[in-house]
Amino acid sequence: MALSPFENDLYSGLFGDPELAGLFSDAAELKAMLEFEAALAGAQAEAGLIPAHASGVIIELCNTFAPDREALRAGMARDGVAVPDLVKQVRAHLPETLAPHFHFGATSQDAVDTALVLRLKRIIGILGTRLNGIIGALARLEERFGANRLMGRTRMQDALPITVADRLRDWRLPLERDLTRLSELKPRLLVVQLGGAVGTLEKFGDKGSEVVRSLASQLGLGAPEKAWHSQRDAIVEFSGWLALVAGTLGKMGQDIALLAQNARGEIALAGGGGSSAMPHKSNPVAAEVLVSLARYTAGLGGTMAQSLVHEQERSGAAWALEWLVLPQMTLAAGSALLLGERLLGSVEGLGQP
Repeated sequence: MALSPFENDLYSGLFGDPELAGLFSDAAELKAMLEFEAALAGAQAEAGLIPAHASGVIIELCNTFAPDREALRAGMARDGVAVPDLVKQVRAHLPETLAPHFHFGATSQDAVDTALVLRLKRIIGILGTRLNGIIGALARLEERFGANRLMGRTRMQDALPITVADRLRDWRLPLERDLTRLSELKPRLLVVQLGGAVGTLEKFGDKGSEVVRSLASQLGLGAPEKAWHSQRDAIVEFSGWLALVAGTLGKMGQDIALLAQNARGEIALAGGGGSSAMPHKSNPVAAEVLVSLARYTAGLGGTMAQSLVHEQERSGAAWALEWLVLPQMTLAAGSALLLGERLLGSVEGLGQP
């Protein structure tokens, strides 16, 4: 058994999603943090808070800077966040007169949360593309097999005849609604974080709103009404969306596993999994894993909701809880989308003509 089946060399053959896992790597996070810092310097120069030449030097350095990873690791253990040591390292590479202009007026959470949002923007694009792929695969199956007959079952007992199209629409329509939900969620989720020590932009004077708008524009994100250090509803809403998608795919997987039972033979799948003891078997592995991922994501969703409870202006405990849970939920939903499209592509027959 693996500590993380999404990245373990063995288990990732079943659960792995290298594309999304890469966006949660330390390299991707550090790159996004430095992107935030470069844009912040640019926005502050536009507002006249730091000299224009200082902004240029900072931006150039951020674009090429290679942090000392071991020092960052030690800083994380000491400070509970890597940003203080990252700021120290970058400032050490700036002229003494320019160093104070780097990370001016910002706090660690500004860098970490905006770096997260920058990566979530890419993640949402990937998940949306995969979701569209599954919806398209279901539509193609409906064209091929939709008129075929199935036995409708309620409470797992034979009820009345239905068509394959009836069953496929039960899988497809919630996913189409999930696409709508994702579109509605984006403006609330994909916003910059900039508040300073306690979320009031205290060092920017009357230039705070101007800097936030400029920063948001440079990063291709929205500008919030106020820094959201302790307002985690959009992050938790996204996690709920992940659970919805994984859950709908789990329902689809459960239905397919039941359709594949030998006594029924209501679906024909190519490339089923083998058994070490029973060579005649062809197990619906992908369908089963969809059920597992749905249940796993649902369980983590309850834990993720607890990260809403931030004390006053910032919580180290609730914030760290997000770090533990959100990547796992994202990888689980991403893996489910990959498996779901692969599973649908293996369907060779469905229902009876």
